Amino acid sequence: MGVLVIVALCALTALIFLMSGSTGGFWSGHLRLRSYFDNSSGLKVGAPVNLQGVTIGNVTDIRIDRRQNLTPVEVIMKVNKRYQSDIRTDSKSSLETVGVLGDTVVDISSALATGPPVDNNAVLSTTETPDLQDVIRASQGTIEQLDTILGKVNTLADALTSNKGSIGALINDRTLYDKALVTLNELQSLVDTISNGKGSIGKLISDDTLYNRANDVVGKLQKLTTEIDEGKGSVGKLVKDDALYNNFKQSSQSLNEILSNINAGKGSLGILAKDPHFAEKLNDSVTRMDSLLTQIDNGQGTVGQLFKSRDLYDHADQVMQSSNQLIQAIRKDPKKYLTIHLKIF
Repeated sequence: MGVLVIVALCALTALIFLMSGSTGGFWSGHLRLRSYFDNSSGLKVGAPVNLQGVTIGNVTDIRIDRRQNLTPVEVIMKVNKRYQSDIRTDSKSSLETVGVLGDTVVDISSALATGPPVDNNAVLSTTETPDLQDVIRASQGTIEQLDTILGKVNTLADALTSNKGSIGALINDRTLYDKALVTLNELQSLVDTISNGKGSIGKLISDDTLYNRANDVVGKLQKLTTEIDEGKGSVGKLVKDDALYNNFKQSSQSLNEILSNINAGKGSLGILAKDPHFAEKLNDSVTRMDSLLTQIDNGQGTVGQLFKSRDLYDHADQVMQSSNQLIQAIRKDPKKYLTIHLKIF
């Protein structure tokens, strides 16, 4: 009987040892860590605690801490002490679900952690991850939109199959299909004609004459550009010869000098532009000229009468007619008017 009890105790010890293997063994040291979440998301006491996917401990307690307003769920974990150097003060803990509908576990991530190793009873900050209900709620709007889209697609499919609309007629109308087939055949015939070098477009594509002409034009343009760059010809000299630039520079300097003299009141143009007395005289002359033209336009004076009097015009016209008649008479009988009498005393 005593031997049986000893064997049972040994088996129980071995079982406990095996059950504690996930936390590093029965005789290994442990660390106590804590994290605070806004929701336990189905986490249970005894759930595994993973570090980068490796099980290093278990959840020992889950309780509500009213002092934490936003994250009242306190999760207490017991982890193997040999992983202490791998868990940093800035490591993040989160609640993860194994599979789609699996159990919830605590996952500790130290991938981006750079702080010192944690101490016993340390608090790890959390990274909240959406649970299954959050995913379902978030996808509800997408499902509704997808259902609306499917309804519209179904309506469109019914319209197409019932010969409604342009696309429905295109799909179901045999006449339209025949016309499209004829058009495609004509296009194929046109493509064949072009590929055989027939017609204007066919010659444009197949005949080398146009290419040779274009090549000659490009060659001439290249030669012309080279000659211009070398300073040959009128355009080349215009671009390359410094004489034109120098002449233009000298002309600009001379023009600047003339403008300076005018601005300084030198020379006739300078006096014309700067002398106030000359300006007064010019203004007086213009005024008198305007007055004289006004009098002439009003028919005043001899010149005004000459421009405006009808009698003077008629008299001048009569004199010109009489003169013309006299000239014609002299031409007809010059002896009558050009007889010279000589008397000798």
